[in-house]
Amino acid sequence: GRVEVYHDGKWGTICDDQWDDRDAEVVCRQLGLSGTPKALSWAHYGQGSGPILLDEVQCSGNELSLDQCKKSDWGQQNCDHIEDAGVSCDPFTGMEVQLCQSDAGTVRLAGGHSPGEGRVEVYYNGDWGTVCDDGWTDLGAQVVCRQLGFR
Repeated sequence: GRVEVYHDGKWGTICDDQWDDRDAEVVCRQLGLSGTPKALSWAHYGQGSGPILLDEVQCSGNELSLDQCKKSDWGQQNCDHIEDAGVSCDPFTGMEVQLCQSDAGTVRLAGGHSPGEGRVEVYYNGDWGTVCDDGWTDLGAQVVCRQLGFR
């Protein structure tokens, strides 16, 4: 989705100047997501609103968060929202996993005997739905467990 950052009490976007896959790798790592990071530019996921908080972000790819990357000062930018940066942290790259409802936003486990087990469900468009098991592997399970805060 579109990358937004919280600074000084408000959410804002990042300009895509210098935006590349190394920056995307840091965003995915900061969010706790594995997979194949891909940087997207030109408001690929739609234009944000409010302030554009960062510009000229240049990560090496090894940082733990965007704060550690070389970048302009907060709020210093020369962009418009048509240049909002986006990222895809696709944990299913190379796998034939079908999500019955969505690209997995909010996840829960339902019907299990303990909080750490159950049927995988995702929340999308106001409804809970299940995840198809076509191509489902331990990798998919690891992503869900990580997303739910389990090791």
